[in-house]
Amino acid sequence: MNYRELTPSVIGVLVRRGADFAAAEDAVQDALLEALRVWPADPPRDPKAWLVRVAWRRFLDAVRADAARRRREDLVDEQPQPGPASSADDTLMLYFLCAHPSLTPSSAVALTLRAVGGLTTRQIADAYLVPEATMAQRISRAKRTVSGVRLDQPGDVATVLRVLYLVFNEGYSGDVDLAAEAIRLARQLATMTDHPEAAGLLALMLLHHARRDSRTAPDGSLVPLAEQDRGRWDTALIAEGVEILQAALARDRLGEYQAQAAIAALHADAPDAARTDWVQIVEWYDELLRFTDSPVVRLNRAVAVGEADGPRAGLAALAELDDSLPRHTAVAAHLHERDGDVARAARLYAEAARKAPNLAERDHLTRQAARLNARHKAG
Repeated sequence: MNYRELTPSVIGVLVRRGADFAAAEDAVQDALLEALRVWPADPPRDPKAWLVRVAWRRFLDAVRADAARRRREDLVDEQPQPGPASSADDTLMLYFLCAHPSLTPSSAVALTLRAVGGLTTRQIADAYLVPEATMAQRISRAKRTVSGVRLDQPGDVATVLRVLYLVFNEGYSGDVDLAAEAIRLARQLATMTDHPEAAGLLALMLLHHARRDSRTAPDGSLVPLAEQDRGRWDTALIAEGVEILQAALARDRLGEYQAQAAIAALHADAPDAARTDWVQIVEWYDELLRFTDSPVVRLNRAVAVGEADGPRAGLAALAELDDSLPRHTAVAAHLHERDGDVARAARLYAEAARKAPNLAERDHLTRQAARLNARHKAG
């Protein structure tokens, strides 16, 4: 039995019955601990109903024991009606609550992983490389913020999608694979909502995740897309991602995640880097810019233009962007190398290495600079 799968729907039932979010989450955690103790010897026929019953009792006990909440006893003493909402409705409501606009992105991510994902505070802390006490405080503050919030209007799916995308981009650290966790949650969300961007995000995640094993060499160094061993790409994930994307695009309600997924699909479809359809990729970047006029998107578009129309066209597109943009110097180095200016490219790679946001990227750019310096000397 996967306890984590049941967590969000059980919390959702308690919230719908009148429990505030913080109390509901605490009660469900208590019920899960009781399940760990009881279920191995006496498994219930309906695990969710068992958890709801035990968690609701824990909630009632906690409220009755709290003198400051005596005024709520009339509410909690009444046996609630089950209500018409399905477990999918309850879980979807929980997604919206955890991605509430009053929360910071980091708090929304932590609360989503805790309440919807069912991860422990320690697991979330390990994944984000912070002390457990720090993460516990963050989650507690987030729970207090959304306690008492009533979702009397449809939730913002776009906010939920942004939170899941943040989780996915954390990748892997600690003992929790956050990319895989984000895919699991995105699958769940896509089955509960008719929003085409939910399908677009799921497709994007699957297509990126399919290339995961090829992104690093055995020594841990980065492997650029053009140099990756495409035989190591997960073709099943690619096929699934493309199928989901095609179904979403057929609905003619394009959004930024579908556009990003279309770009990823074109990369995945190319038998090798030389046969990538860069012209179509530029066109999809132009579509993406309709939804998000992001400098990062424009930077990636400059790379694509350099591949489709030649490095000088790419440099012209790059010249329109602020040179303080992260990775701007690395892109300039790549385009100058393609244009044949090896000495300048080597200097730019070295400069980009000094600005790199992490050790793996710094080492990769340093090797690029060394490679071109050796080539320049040899020439």
